Formats: sequence, C-alpha cells, structure tokens
Amino acid sequence: MTKPNFRSTKDFHPGEPGLIGITMGCPVGIGPEIIIRLVAETEDFGRFVPIVVGDISRLGRCAAELGIPLDIVSWHPGNPVDPGKLQVIEPEGGEGYSLEAESLHWGKPGRETGRAAAAYITKAVQLINDGVLDAVVTCPISKYAMQMAGYEFPGHTEMLAELCDVKNYGMMMAGRSLRVSLVTIHVPLSRVPGLLSQAEIKRIIDLTGETLVRDFGVLKPRLAVAGLNPHSGEEGMFGEEESRIIEPAVLEAASDRWEIEGPLPPDTVYKKALDGSYDAVVAMYHDQGLIPFKLVHFEDGVNLTMGLPIIRTSVDHGTAYDIAGKGIARASSLKASFAMAAGIISNRRNLPQRPVSK
Repeated sequence: MTKPNFRSTKDFHPGEPGLIGITMGCPVGIGPEIIIRLVAETEDFGRFVPIVVGDISRLGRCAAELGIPLDIVSWHPGNPVDPGKLQVIEPEGGEGYSLEAESLHWGKPGRETGRAAAAYITKAVQLINDGVLDAVVTCPISKYAMQMAGYEFPGHTEMLAELCDVKNYGMMMAGRSLRVSLVTIHVPLSRVPGLLSQAEIKRIIDLTGETLVRDFGVLKPRLAVAGLNPHSGEEGMFGEEESRIIEPAVLEAASDRWEIEGPLPPDTVYKKALDGSYDAVVAMYHDQGLIPFKLVHFEDGVNLTMGLPIIRTSVDHGTAYDIAGKGIARASSLKASFAMAAGIISNRRNLPQRPVSK
C-alpha cells in the first residue's frame, strides 16, 4: 500500500448516500453474525449505507444458520448501492487473503483467520484512501490469530495507526452518557506507574480535547483527569505520581479551547461525569477507565481511535468465541458504532478542517 494521502472525508454530493465500511473481523468470531443482524434489523440506514469488507461465503453461511433471509451480493467501487442488500467487497488474493470454508469452525481461530482479518482492515483503509468509503467500523479480531499470521500489532488501533502513517493516536471509549480516554492501554498493571510521563499524559489530554471538538461537535469541552492512586494520592500519603507527573501535565495542557480539572479522585470522577460535569474523563490505565465505562455502556459502547486522519469506530467487545455460531450474539454495539461513525462524518464536514499531527 502506498503512503496514504487521506482527506477528512470523501467528497460529498447531496442526494448520494455516504458509504461506511464494516470489516468482518475474525471469520470464526461473532463478527459475521452481528453484521447479519445489523443489516437485517435496520429498516433505514439514512444518509449512510454499510459496505462490508469481508467474505461473502462466510456471511452467507452465517445467515443460513441463523435462518435470516438476506440478499448478500458482491459490491465493487462505482457500483450502485442498495441499502436493502448486504453488500460485500472481498480483498484480493494478493493481500494474503484466502479462506477455505471446510477448515473453518466457529470459535476456532488460526493463522488463516488472522490473515483474513488483517486483509479486511488493510482493504478498508485502502478504500478510504481511494475516496470510496467515508469511514470504517471494525468488528472484533483475535490478537492471537493475527500474531500467528505474522502481524505483531497488539490490536486494531496500532495496526490502523501504521497503515495511516500516524504516531500520535489514542483510544477513547464513547457512549451517550460517558466518554473515557486512556493514557496506558494493554500493559500489566505493575508497569503503569513507570509508563506515566508528563508528556504522555498531556498528549492524551490534547487528543481528547481535539476529538471532542472535531468529532463530537463539543464547542468547549470540559475534561476531567483522574489520578492514579486512591483519593488521588491524598497529599502524597498514598502516592506521589499525582504531584510529580499528573498535575504538571494538567497545567501544561491548559488551553483556551477546553476547560480541564485534575488530578481528581478516581472513585468519584465518573459519577460527576455521568451527572454532566465533564464531557470526558482521561484515565491513567485500562481498567480504571473501562470498568466504569462498561458498567454503564456494556451493550452500546463504542471504541474510537483518536488522532487518525480516517474515521474509525469499533465495537467495544471481543470475538466472543464461546458464543460464536450459537445465534445469540447481539448487534447493539455494532449499531452504536455505525451511528457514531455517521455522526462523526457529519461533524467533521461542518467544521473547518484542522491538520492532523502525525
């Protein structure tokens, strides 16, 4: 893939539907099922139509097993779109994509499924780069299967950042009631204090504020920054990271573009955010942010990658191999992710475009 030259969104022509790609994720996870349910259960997608980047035969088998009658068709750039059908574009074989139907079993990932999941992601980014798609919504992948296939990325976020040639990126979990961004993500808890730095905390604060303005249309965001330790350190009694690292980062991140407070006690800051005092909380580590978020938004949470030149949202759950193929997966998070991508497209079109730092 050549070095990307993305626009914020492709050119928009009134009366024409926008196109949002949905990557199928792991072929033996719940991705195919939630895609089938999304299309089958949605009567009107409005201004934005889904184009699935995945495998037609896998989706067809899933629909048949679910007993859901759905017209699944191959789609190519330039073709008309039909919102009443599930339109699928498959990666080319040159991208390492190949699936042998007889070797696939629900809940049993391997090198083949990891290679296919990577091919879906790569193809979707290419289609955005080519001006075909406006955004991408990603279904869950297996990090283990991806690594078996030779991809060393910890997850979607890092792979997308490399494909987009971006160094300054981050993760935000977003829902109707709560938004949380993370300073550290998939690292052991024992390593978190050593990974925190003033520069890194400020970077995530800045990304969070910019994302709220650019993607959510918040004119002047109110940001809360959580402390690391109980009671936010209690004047140094329970830890010094707040005074040494977090507070200086908050002071440095002060801007006339947003209001910011912190470090605040982690056990109370989310209640204040839910009550409307803040537009987002910056958490220091994974579980500090995701436990309260998923308590509120377990069914409809969205994973948003901040800092990319493209729009990427994702379901906030995993491949759910334990229920894959059993017909009980729910599409609520995928529906929320699709709706959020559509909203971000509209918000970006209505704002003066600012350059995205790499």
